[in-house]
Amino acid sequence: MSLDESIEFQDTSTSLSDTLRRLIKGIKGQSITLRELMDAVGEQGLLLICAVASLPFLIPVSIPGVSTVFGAAIILISLAITANRLPWLPGKILDRQLDTQKLVPALEKGVNIVTRLDRFLKPRLSALTTGAMINRLNGLAIAVGGVLLMFPLGLVPFSNTLPGIAILLLSTGMIQRDGMIVLGGYLFNVITVIYFGVLAYAAFSAGQGIASLFG
Repeated sequence: MSLDESIEFQDTSTSLSDTLRRLIKGIKGQSITLRELMDAVGEQGLLLICAVASLPFLIPVSIPGVSTVFGAAIILISLAITANRLPWLPGKILDRQLDTQKLVPALEKGVNIVTRLDRFLKPRLSALTTGAMINRLNGLAIAVGGVLLMFPLGLVPFSNTLPGIAILLLSTGMIQRDGMIVLGGYLFNVITVIYFGVLAYAAFSAGQGIASLFG
């Protein structure tokens, strides 16, 4: 089924933070799965799922399983947007149990950050948020952010935060038809790539220095 037939990214008069708070308030029980979150949002909320999945990475907190589940979900959902198809997600990702006692507080702190973003969200630069081709390009940019998010650098400062911000800006910009915010998402993807490049160069240089000491 194509996006044109099933998924439309509509403008909304409700603030994004209010929408996210309602979604988080509906999380009950000791654990929740991505399948249950997606059922609560519905097919129209794929970008909202990407926004929700980025929230735990905006704060310095470690929640077991979240990086794998949310990172993989972001990549697969964004690739589905890029391919103009509804996403397929493996059962291992959809049905992984996530501890709500750790997840919900992290999501709520992430929403507090989104609340500050709300004041800047407004329809503008529509050429960057409308049309099948631009939706696919933006979807691919979210996928890039998801790949960067899953790099095994969890102990390195900002290694999750920078791509998390990129994903949040891209997805919220598309939801609210704000091309300026979408541009911000692209910028943070570039910043993340540069940051990782600097880290790789520093690690390589350090390795060379150690090798020379023992050479």
